[in-house]
Parts: sequence; structure tokens; C-alpha cells
Amino acid sequence: MELKNAVAVVTGANRGFGRHLAAQLVERGAKVYGAARRPETVDVPGVIPLRLDVTDETSVREAARIAYDATLLINNAGISTGATLIGGDTDEVRREMETNFFGPLVATRAFAPVIEGNGGGAVLNVLSVLSWVHPAGLGSYAASKAAAWALTGATRDELAPRGITVSALHVGYMDTDMAAGVPADQKAAAAGVAAQALDGVETGTPEIIADEFTQQVKQGLAAAPQ
Repeated sequence: MELKNAVAVVTGANRGFGRHLAAQLVERGAKVYGAARRPETVDVPGVIPLRLDVTDETSVREAARIAYDATLLINNAGISTGATLIGGDTDEVRREMETNFFGPLVATRAFAPVIEGNGGGAVLNVLSVLSWVHPAGLGSYAASKAAAWALTGATRDELAPRGITVSALHVGYMDTDMAAGVPADQKAAAAGVAAQALDGVETGTPEIIADEFTQQVKQGLAAAPQ
């Protein structure tokens, strides 16, 4: 889809990767709603703050009513609690799944008829290399992203007849707060990944793979588990 004159809703636009996405969309000529639980924290020039809590369906439906002209939804909001699946706090596991899986699902369900009514458009789900590789120490996060990958594939097929493409962004560590403890040489520049993601939306690429490590993991999916 053409991003110039598109109308984008970016969840989690008040910080980190979402902030880069929102800023670059403005640069490309899009109208941008920057969605966050606290809209007053969205301070990107040219971005319209929008209250949206992905864990609150009423909030999501109201955001879809306000952003009635949307043609692009970017499901970026996410959390990482560090919970493991066996020894971790079950409430944290549920919270991660509510945000990282049910959040994009609820948002996509709310915005799909809006985007369709505006002539079609796109959805981008911000996933992770951990959609495909599942270390025990990040078991809850990996499970939620694997579920979101399945969500992406299923909704891609379901929404295609309605003129809506669905893409997934897979990436390893980026230089955002979520990866603050990771050495700098192991992290991709968030601005560069945002540019790749938006290029992929424009070309309708189903899976956008942002870094070499993620590409290697993707290529190794057919191998037996270690």
C-alpha cells in the first residue's frame, strides 16, 4: 500500500520502536494516530495522540471509532516480563499473553471493518525472532509471540478477501528500553528496523525479517530441535 496519505494507527507509539514507526510514517506523508494507554505521553511532532489500552476491549473499540479514517494498523504494543512457563508467576504469563496475543487480536478485530470501509489497507504485527525459537528463560514471551505469529497467518488469509494485507515483522534485539541490558553490538538500530518494516508494508511483504540472526533462525526451522 502507498504510505503517503495513508492513515495509520500505531499502538505503543509513545516510546521505543513505536515512536520510531510513528515519526517515520509522518515523514512518509501519512496521517498518524499515536496510540498509548496514556496519550499525553505521545509527543512525536505531527502525531495525533489516541488513548488505547490493548488489554481493554472497550478502549480499543472507542479508539477505532475515533480513528474512523484508518487504513493501516500497526500492532506494536508489547511487554516482556521475563516469566518462565514452569517456574514463573502464572499471572505474569497471562498478562504477557493478554498484551502480546489478545491485544493484537482485539485491535485487528476492531479496526478491520474500519480499514475495509476506507477501501482496504494493511495490518502490521510487530513480532520477534522468538516467534520461532523458544528459550526457557523467556518462555512466556516466546509463547505469546509464537501465538501472535499464528494469529498473523490466520488473519492474513481471513482478511485478504476484504482488501487488507497482513504482515509480520520478525527481529532480534533492538536498541530500545526492552533490550537495555543487551550489549550494544548485539542490537539492531530501531530506526533502521522501522524503515525496513514500513518498506515491507508498502510492498505487501508477508514476513519482514529485519536482521541476519533472525534470517538464520528462519532458515533453520526445518532442523530437529536441539
